[in-house]
Amino acid sequence: MKNYVAQRLGIAILTLLGMSIVIFVLLRLAPGDIVDILFSTGGYVNADERKAIMKELGIDKPLVTQYLEWLRNFMVGDLGKSYRYDQPAWDIIRPLIPVTVELAALSILVAVCLGVPTGVISAVRQDTGLDYVLRVFSLAGLSMPAFWLGMVIILGLVSWLQWIPPVTYVGPRENFWLHAVQFGLPALAVGYRSSALIMRITRSALLEVMREDYIRTAWAKGQSERVVIWRHALKNAILPVVTVIGIEFAFLIGGLVVTENVFNLPGVARFLVQAILWRDYPIVQNLVMFIAVVVIFSNLFVDMLYGFLDPRVRYGS
Repeated sequence: MKNYVAQRLGIAILTLLGMSIVIFVLLRLAPGDIVDILFSTGGYVNADERKAIMKELGIDKPLVTQYLEWLRNFMVGDLGKSYRYDQPAWDIIRPLIPVTVELAALSILVAVCLGVPTGVISAVRQDTGLDYVLRVFSLAGLSMPAFWLGMVIILGLVSWLQWIPPVTYVGPRENFWLHAVQFGLPALAVGYRSSALIMRITRSALLEVMREDYIRTAWAKGQSERVVIWRHALKNAILPVVTVIGIEFAFLIGGLVVTENVFNLPGVARFLVQAILWRDYPIVQNLVMFIAVVVIFSNLFVDMLYGFLDPRVRYGS
């Protein structure tokens, strides 16, 4: 186990190193930089002032030098300073992370609570009317974008209840009820879409397990439906479901751009788009690295969880 974890961590470090190079290069391949944007908004270009600003920001150096300096600072915990706000990057990023993590966690919780039970029911009641209804329910979730469903929810609240969710971020300590509503609505919209995928995976995995001999033996021994389905069948069908849940959580960390805009939540994904438009290199590089770290360690956590869920899974010693 220790050797396996050490090997995976080594691969994770190499992956992050490769990601850092890709992020750094792609950002600078995009036309223009923050100096061009600043002068374009002012309507004039002064060559001397432009050189002075580039020197102050450190973007006049060769790309290799810039990358090595950024990597060295990143390794010691110095995330640099935002070009646009002239503040330490960490001070800007720090309040964004809890918002996105909370929304992603709530969305996954909604998805699991909806997707797993409906997937089990659909598999147990295969080819019945209830199964068809649940399959249509899941297909609808896969077909509707989360941001569109979020807009429909907001319009429905305005039309039916004459009430609109808070348009500015409300912290849990300010007003817990409004905070719960503010995050609950987008979590329902995003979670519904993810639950549809989880439901389909749960159904197909459980149907495959239900054909195994040990399930027939359990039925033949007279065990109750609850014991056969939830203790024996689902336990052995849960691995692909856990994989999808881990992948979905990692995806949501960086994939909530439009949803955060619709509900006006100050999260990572929304701010990342703004930073890209302003060519705010330190902010963009650090946010993308944060998303990469979440993706890598989510997959590592899922792999480690396999050994607890299925005793047959063994890791190299």
